[in-house]
Formats: sequence, structure tokens, C-alpha cells
Amino acid sequence: MLAMLSRGSATVSELAAPFDMSLPAASKHLKVLENAQLVIRTKSGRVQTCTFQPDPMAHADQWLEHYRVFWNNRLESLKSYLEDKDSDT
Repeated sequence: MLAMLSRGSATVSELAAPFDMSLPAASKHLKVLENAQLVIRTKSGRVQTCTFQPDPMAHADQWLEHYRVFWNNRLESLKSYLEDKDSDT
């Protein structure tokens, strides 16, 4: 659903259509995304339109990048250690 919303706003019906799920199930999924502040839902009459909010993803990406660098360094150290150990035998 986020991939669809990244291309533009969509109604709950439009978001549910490609999936084998009911509108209430799609609404539950969207509620989780709303709680994570990734989606804003607006109502116009009976139609609910959802819009993607990418800012929280940027924060998550920054956090992941920190650990990506950390683990890459750790794995490089392990690789060097194993190569050195291999050459000693």
C-alpha cells in the first residue's frame, strides 16, 4: 500500500483493490500505517483518501544507516580475522 501511495493519494477502495482483502481489513492495515505516521487519512463525505507521509521513513533510514555502517565494519573485521587465521594454518 505504501508503494501505491508513494505514487499519489488514493482511496481506501483503490488501495484494497489489488489485494484479496475486505475494505475493513484494508482499513485496519491503514490504521497501523496512520499510527506509525506514515499515512494521513482524510474524509470527504463517505470517501476516505490516504496520503503517504515519508518523513518517518527518513528517520528510520538514518537509524538503519548507523547500524549498516556498524555491521559492515564488524563483518569486515571478522573477514580479516578469518583470512589471517586461514593463512596461519
